[in-house]
Amino acid sequence: MPKAFITGITGQDGSYLAEFLLDQGYEIIGLVRRSSTVNFERIGAIQDRITLVSGDLLDQTSLTQILEQYRPDEVYNLAAQSFVPTSWQQPVFTGEVTALGVTRLLDSIRTIDSGIRFYQASSSEMFGKVREVPQKETTPFYPRSPYGVAKVYGHWITVNYRESYGLHATSGILFNHESPRRGLEFVTRKVTDGVARIKLGLQDRLVMGNLDSRRDWGYAKDYVRAMWMMLQQDEASDYVIATGETHSVEELCRVAFEHADLDWKAHVVQDQRFMRPAEVDLLVGDASKAGQILGWEPKYTFQQLIEMMVDADMKRLQKEIKNNE
Repeated sequence: MPKAFITGITGQDGSYLAEFLLDQGYEIIGLVRRSSTVNFERIGAIQDRITLVSGDLLDQTSLTQILEQYRPDEVYNLAAQSFVPTSWQQPVFTGEVTALGVTRLLDSIRTIDSGIRFYQASSSEMFGKVREVPQKETTPFYPRSPYGVAKVYGHWITVNYRESYGLHATSGILFNHESPRRGLEFVTRKVTDGVARIKLGLQDRLVMGNLDSRRDWGYAKDYVRAMWMMLQQDEASDYVIATGETHSVEELCRVAFEHADLDWKAHVVQDQRFMRPAEVDLLVGDASKAGQILGWEPKYTFQQLIEMMVDADMKRLQKEIKNNE
């Protein structure tokens, strides 16, 4: 039975990846911080089928001890301070976790077992102020936030450990990927939750920032499948994972509100407080390398994704209302 160690297992991607790997017959070890605020909601359905261990990307000793004890075949580093606005408020912490945390994990692998295959969750935010459209593996990086800068470090340190120490270390440059498990602070989920609340009479307005920003949005379940496919290759490399389509925040609002038979213009208002200090205006990925080498392609459309998220938020809120009656 192959064994995988997942950091960030309680997050959106970590929970979907754990479910996917269990279906592939893996034994799963998941990293959780010893904290009073850890939320196990996303892994509730599989918690009795996985092993959770305490550790932290800020503490290399804990990482080394976990690798020594469990000897995984594959390590998926999905943990990060991953919310872009927070990275402006906590830039040093973001660097410690999202950048240096990668080095700690890679160095632990090098020390314990250089045969472990490593996946690094890189991000389209590394492209930032884009140098070419669409963005591919060779597109120069120009990050526009502390989060993006930290991800660039994590990406290049992964390349350096691969080339310097011969590690099977791969970076997946994933464009925005969403799901009903996405955190409420992220724009897609903010919109779908807002639509559900407005539809159910719990609020009347949805306050937004820049409606002109365009993103390449896919479904998280499609993207974790790509992570696994990368680590099954004989040679480690880097891959852009994206749909190749771009949609504006305004279009996101329109699709979500229309699915609930609402007019988005009657409810959405813009507020300067929700604008980024440095905006990333257009991200759209070219995943042709992943298609050619991995045989990967997305299965869900943008509209299917957003409608699925609206339905999930409606169902969740209706359940909450019923429970509170």
